[in-house]
Amino acid sequence: MSNSFFKRFKKEEEPQIIEEETPVWEDRIFWVSTLQKIAFPVLNNLSKGSLRKTMPFESNTTEGQKFAYLEAFARVFNGIAPWLELGADTSDEGKIRDKYINLTIQCIRNAVNTNSNDYIFVVEPKQSLVDVALFAQGLLRAKNQIWLNLPMDVQARIIRELKNTRIIAPYENHWLLFTSMIEAALLEFTGECDMERLTYAISKFRDEFYIGDAIYSNGAEFEADYFNSLVIHPMLNDILRVMRKYGLRDGEFLDVQLMRSSRLASQLERVISPEGTYPLLGKALSYRCGVFHLLSQAALLKVLPRNISPAQVRSALTKVIKMQFEGNQNFNSEGWLICGLNASQMEICEDDINTGSLYACCTVFLALGLKPEDVFWESPSEEWSSQKAWNGHQIQSDQSINF
Repeated sequence: MSNSFFKRFKKEEEPQIIEEETPVWEDRIFWVSTLQKIAFPVLNNLSKGSLRKTMPFESNTTEGQKFAYLEAFARVFNGIAPWLELGADTSDEGKIRDKYINLTIQCIRNAVNTNSNDYIFVVEPKQSLVDVALFAQGLLRAKNQIWLNLPMDVQARIIRELKNTRIIAPYENHWLLFTSMIEAALLEFTGECDMERLTYAISKFRDEFYIGDAIYSNGAEFEADYFNSLVIHPMLNDILRVMRKYGLRDGEFLDVQLMRSSRLASQLERVISPEGTYPLLGKALSYRCGVFHLLSQAALLKVLPRNISPAQVRSALTKVIKMQFEGNQNFNSEGWLICGLNASQMEICEDDINTGSLYACCTVFLALGLKPEDVFWESPSEEWSSQKAWNGHQIQSDQSINF
């Protein structure tokens, strides 16, 4: 955690609005440093079998305590998996990745070991379905570095844990995607799955829940919130990529879905203010910058719209991450996340939110799965859309889609 690679971030000067005079590689260093700041307490304790003992529990109710530890790990892993998938190398960052790959593998060994103090796969309806699915999505995102490096007995235990969730009936909303994601992982890792559980969510979102301009209704009723970015688009993209790989008919929907994701990425980029803030819409605001899950995934999958450069997305997301995590206002004295949006704000947290839930913020780091030499990281910093507009610079009009 104290690697000299990151000491250069202990600056005393005032932060700049646009870091055009700063070497662009410092953005990536800052992202990796912040990833460590958030993820290390979870991974370090779980790897030692002390997560249950050490992680605080903060919530408006006590109902989620049994799931909080799985929530924390699954959400950290889900977000950092593409970065882990780059593997180790001789660079400073590559050595840090090597450390985190080994930490994650040990975490999983403890998490699925029924004799461990930190056996955290509690399969009880309904909440565990959410985080087993996020864990499965992480395994798909880091298949080579994590799944294939797990011992066979651990892999077998994971398969059993994934199948154990089949007793859980999902709600008729984004929860359908959790069921589908688990089956997609089973298809990828075992070659077979429950086809009905895999495809039902796809048909519902494709044929019934789409309301236009890249937005899906979260079930029968529409609410204005960030769930299209938090869950719906990212899971549809990853599930459909597995289905396309295995030649399943519904996998044909992937092309349209990725175009819709491109459009949603455009919308998300435009809502980031010049200051790195964003509209406070709907539930789950305590997930903080995790509301930009889809924007970071669109960069990772290289489906950003042509009129938005990767550099301006990097610049915008860097500003958001700095707004929320450059200081320590969102951490307690031991380095654990606290409930709120930008400080301790319990009233903004729904009853099903607890300390473990907060680690959904890690999905903002998906773009770290792009290599350091990728254009996303190497291009000079750019103004993002709201900066261009409010600084009086030229900006294209917003363009909706009708497919």
